Order: sequence, then structure tokens, then C-alpha cells
Amino acid sequence: MTSVPTGLAHLSKSLKPKHSKVDPMAANALTYDASACEFLIGNQRGELLERLHQARQETLADVELLRSGGDVPADKQPLDSGFIDLPQRLLNGEDGLLQRMETSARHLRESIDRMVVLGIGGSYMGLRALFEALCDPYHNERPRSKRNDCPRLYYEGNNLDNDSISALVDLLQTQCTDPADLAQRWGIVVISKSGGTLETAVAFRVFREALENYYGQNSAASRELVIPITGEQGKLRDFSQSKGYGTTFPIPDGVGGRFSVFTAVGLYPAAVLGIDIRALLQGAADITEQFRTAPVGENPVLDYVATCHLLERDHGMDLRVLSTWGKGLEAAGLWYDQLLAESLGKQEQGATPLTVVNTRDLHSRGQQHQEGKRDRVITNVIVETPSRESVELPAVDDSLDKDQLNRIAGKAFPELLQAAIDGTNKAYADDGRPTADLTLPRLDAYAVGQLLQMFMLATVVEGRLIGINPYGQPGVEAYKKNMGDILYGG
Repeated sequence: MTSVPTGLAHLSKSLKPKHSKVDPMAANALTYDASACEFLIGNQRGELLERLHQARQETLADVELLRSGGDVPADKQPLDSGFIDLPQRLLNGEDGLLQRMETSARHLRESIDRMVVLGIGGSYMGLRALFEALCDPYHNERPRSKRNDCPRLYYEGNNLDNDSISALVDLLQTQCTDPADLAQRWGIVVISKSGGTLETAVAFRVFREALENYYGQNSAASRELVIPITGEQGKLRDFSQSKGYGTTFPIPDGVGGRFSVFTAVGLYPAAVLGIDIRALLQGAADITEQFRTAPVGENPVLDYVATCHLLERDHGMDLRVLSTWGKGLEAAGLWYDQLLAESLGKQEQGATPLTVVNTRDLHSRGQQHQEGKRDRVITNVIVETPSRESVELPAVDDSLDKDQLNRIAGKAFPELLQAAIDGTNKAYADDGRPTADLTLPRLDAYAVGQLLQMFMLATVVEGRLIGINPYGQPGVEAYKKNMGDILYGG
């Protein structure tokens, strides 16, 4: 039996599943292989072992501290460790929240054909990561019957782009003229913990006016088809109550925006889109259990932190390249960009994240990765089995084989991609450039749950390892204050 770190016996009970459905070492568990980095790391991993264990213990102890309701020391503030045990708590039925989200999402799915999601940063990037990884790449272009009777998805409130917001309002006004027709009905999911984030607030006012003009200002639809997801207190909560919005979901205290993908922020609109949110949570809960109990060498979270930290500390490799092999995980990489940059980019520290999509970006950034500064570690994110039937390269008559591709006719695209992965890794290895592979057996909800939770845990552990509070974002707050002073006259 794997031992629980000292002092965490109480916490282990709260994290332990009531009904464990999936072994964290099951066939669909993600794996992390950094063997191609060992020539640079050498024996330093062993030297780091005690500090890694301490960082894990502190990360887990922070959950107990938050749940205790006691005073949080000044050096721990803000403390947003609530994301760590949240997946298991939701699966265990806490507050009946998961079932309420599923029920409401089913009702909204059956009531609209276009869902406008308003949010920025963590209130937007998590959902985008889930949508691009788990929904059809051409979801919005499919007829409703081919999108599992789920609505189309549009994002706004994530920028102050006049042309973008104008174009979406125009689309809704020209395409939606009959509120009685399901194919022309639309609704809003607005996400803001405080309700005071300017980008989301101004977008909400614009789209709320358009929605009320469409359904009638005092109509039942104008209240039922707006779903606010917000904190227990704040401007959006107060406004929602005054407007009489019947369904509102909470963003819990103790969970920061960029760690909120497994709250209603990500889960509710994902459920509207037909994504299996229970599988997402199970993947997240299982990787958390593996993080809590597994030793270095069998623990993707600790292994990832150790590799990245040692390469940065000892070799100056402070550029983290997340190399996604396929388009479906690009948004997950962009989500991770925010997570890492906003969590560790403090006190003149923190690696710089960069997401690339291969093989596309081998024809742009690939040159610099191969022959540029030796300041980067490349983590490949590889999906072993495609979600759709493999496409094979057809043969043509020899007289038409001008591109000479008949030599590889019959090969499927996954074979071509694997050749690109192997060839690229070999080129890096031949030049002494470190790479690691993060492999998902399939790109499904369970695997994506593991992946996102792993990155969140790893980010917090690294923060504790280097003495930075990974929660909070004082630099972002500074720009918000300045913008407010300019707009409102100081």
C-alpha cells in the first residue's frame, strides 16, 4: 500500500473517492516520459527529491488549511487551493451541484441553437480548451442533428474588439428573426466571479440588450435564457438577483479564475455542448490521487515539475514549449500559457510559456527550436489514437504520380504524423536539445480531465518549490486599476 505523506491523513480521507470508478494507472492514464532530458539532468533529480516532496506536502496541506476555515497566514494569501479536491467533491455529490448543472444544461440545450458565452481569461480559456479538444472541429457548421442536438458556440467578452462584437450582434440579428423557431433561438452564459471585469461587463450589457429586444424585455425567455456563473457576492450576483434570473451557478471561494475549469465556469457550458463532465472530473480526480500518493518516477506531476525546474535552474532553459501534435489541443496549450505565466511570472521569476501546433509550426518556429538559443525545453503532447476513422493516402495512376506519393500510398495520417514526431525528436536529440513526451492514449473527456488537472497541480507545486505564491495576479490588477482610472476619471 502506498503511504500518505506525513501530516495529511485527514486530508487523504476528504480526497478519497466514495466510489472509485477508474484506477489512475488504467489503460487510459496519461504518461510522461522525460528520458530524453536525462543527459542534462544527470543525478540532480535525486538531489531535488526531498524538496519535491515538501512542495507536494505543502500543496496538499493548503487544501486542508482552506477547508478548515481558519486564518490564512499573510504569506499564503491569496489561497486558491480549492481546485485540488473539487473534482472528487463534485463526484461525491457535494451540494448536489453536479446534478443541478446537468439538469439545467439539458434544459438550455433543448431551448436554444446558439449559445453566447461571455467571459475572459480563466472564465473563457478553460471552456475553449474543452470545446476544441472534445467537440467536432466543425461543430458550428454542422446541422443540429450532426452536433448531437447541441447549440452552436460563440465567445465574446474576452476582448475589447469593436469589430468582433459588432459582427456577432449582426449575425444574431440577421440569422435570428423568429423566437418561436428553435433553430433561431439563442441564449447567454455570462461568467465573471466579481462581475466587475470590464471586458465581460460591457459585452454582457450589449448582448443582454440584444436578447431582450429579441424575446421582449419582460418576457420569461429573457430571464430563463441568461445563465450567470458568478461568485456568491459581487456585482453580477446582485444584478442577477434584481433581474430575476432563475438559474445561477456559483464560482466557489478558494478557486481562482485560471484554476476554475472544473467549476461551473467550464463544466456548465461544456455540459450544454454534450461533453461528459463526469468523465472530465473523474480524470481530474484520478490524477490528483496519483499525485498525492505515487512516488517520483510514477508521478507525472512531480516528474514534470522536476524536469522543467532542473533544466531552468541549471541550464537557463526558461522557455517552456508545449508542442501539441494536432489541432485539437491548441486551445489547451493557450489555456496553459495563461496558467503558467500568471501563476509564476512574479518577483522577476517564471518561465515563459509558448504553445505550438505541429506539424504546422515546424514550418515556422521549428527552425528556431532546432538551431536557435538553447533556452527551451520542448514537451510534446501526443495523442496515440485518433478520435475519428483514419484517413489513408490514396494511390493514383502512375502517369499522375507527379508528386511521387505513390511510394507511401496506403499509409494512414496517424502513421505520417508519427513519422514526423519521431523524426523531429531525433533531430533535437542529435543536436543535444531536450524533449519530453506527454502521451494521451485517446483524446476523450477522461484524458483531458487528467491533462488539465496535471498542469494545474504542477504549476502550484513549482510555485511552492521556488518560493512563489502561485495564486493571485497582482500585475493584472494593476492594469485593471489604471484602465479604470482612465475611463472613470481617477
